[in-house]
Amino acid sequence: MKKVIHRASSRGHADHGWLNSYHTFSFANYYDPNRMNFGVLRVLNDDEVDPGMGFGTHPHNNMEIISIPLEGDLEHKDSMGNTAVIKQGDIQAMSAGTGVSHSERNKNRDKKVKFLQIWVVPNKTNVAPRYDQITLQPESLKDQFLQIISPDAEDEGIWIHQNAWFHLGEFKEGSRVIHTLNDTENGLYIFLLDGNCKVAGETLFKRDGLGVWEADQFQFEMITDSKILLMEVPLAN
Repeated sequence: MKKVIHRASSRGHADHGWLNSYHTFSFANYYDPNRMNFGVLRVLNDDEVDPGMGFGTHPHNNMEIISIPLEGDLEHKDSMGNTAVIKQGDIQAMSAGTGVSHSERNKNRDKKVKFLQIWVVPNKTNVAPRYDQITLQPESLKDQFLQIISPDAEDEGIWIHQNAWFHLGEFKEGSRVIHTLNDTENGLYIFLLDGNCKVAGETLFKRDGLGVWEADQFQFEMITDSKILLMEVPLAN
């Protein structure tokens, strides 16, 4: 087993006044040649946006873009004609493909919105742009890793153009759970959204990240109540 750990405190940070953002991997003005990606996982941004503020219309191409709201309401508009509000419990994915423009802003005027924006390098380029969104039932996350992203349109969750699987789960203190990879050639990036747990010989705290490869099964031990995002991805573009 090989691994790399990214403590929450080691992440890149940008405070734009209206936007407070932490970057697990190099992004915008944060550059670290040792923190470019984990396989095809290119961006993992932990964003907090002030009331009524947001990102103006901007373009993307040939990237799978996944948004996971943690608090508040995020309004999305894009050049495909989609207008949607996503909130905690929703998962949004957009295949930028040949090119798409979109905007994101805090729908609320009285509270901040917090969300993860994740970029995955696709295994197919110049595809037709596509948008998808699902809403999770809170009980579906309890005491299990629920699949939220996969490469198969017929499978659970949202599909993307990559041999990747994402899972999300919430666990009680003292519980133990085993997770097995779908593809043994992939690596697993573990992002602890909240709590404190042990996995792969490491103790993780809130917003720590751990990338692990050359292993296909992982046992988690919850030291406190914990919420965990798992991102299984190919290690080569």
